Amino acid sequence: MTFDLEAMKLAVVDAIEDIKGFDITVMDVRKLTSMTNYMIVASANSSRQAKAVADNVREKLKEKGFAIRGTEGEKEGEWVLVDLDDIVVHIMVPTTRAYYNLEQLWGEAESRRGHIKAE
Repeated sequence: MTFDLEAMKLAVVDAIEDIKGFDITVMDVRKLTSMTNYMIVASANSSRQAKAVADNVREKLKEKGFAIRGTEGEKEGEWVLVDLDDIVVHIMVPTTRAYYNLEQLWGEAESRRGHIKAE
């Protein structure tokens, strides 16, 4: 399989939306860090839903041949991180998302909200 960052990004957003994740923001952090290319932040209504969204992201990306590097935070479920190497996915309940406010922390990143169409 040829690596396609745009396809990976779209697959993540679709997987989040499949499980009714919402308030999706895609941040291009390539100019800010060498750790990853994109961060995708999404909200879930509960810790149970956050875990389900993370599970679906992993499942859908594995089906498409993308590697999953790791997952953190599933035990608590308030903030679940899925590391895809080139994309880091953060799924949070709204109170946790408001508290950490990653969009402000990474404020210099180019970001887009809502459903992400192919560029």
